[in-house]
Amino acid sequence: QVQLVESGGGSAQAGGSLRLSCAYTGIGCMSWFRQIPGKEREGVAYIDYDGTTKYAESVKGRFTISRDNAKNTLYLQKDSLNPEDTAMYYCAAIDSRALPEEWVGHEWSFDYWGQGTQVTVSS
Repeated sequence: QVQLVESGGGSAQAGGSLRLSCAYTGIGCMSWFRQIPGKEREGVAYIDYDGTTKYAESVKGRFTISRDNAKNTLYLQKDSLNPEDTAMYYCAAIDSRALPEEWVGHEWSFDYWGQGTQVTVSS
């Protein structure tokens, strides 16, 4: 049974930082998505089993995804936050070593989801 449990959300000032964590059990590719009420989930960062990463243009250079397989934990370091980063953040996973590039960032590519953690950035 795959389980994903996010933590680390909260409030921050614009320009500040937050680190999200996702505890997982034995899985391959992982990703962080975010969702604003009334909008579709947006893929923001992806990491495959071997550590190859991809980012949405809106977060490139500010967010860093990483994983520690020994600790079964996925991270999202978020720096230079701005109010547009306010959203519910979700950890997602699929039992695959890597995804085709055209599948990355799409909600339907992932089979397992955490419950989400809220991030609020104030100006």
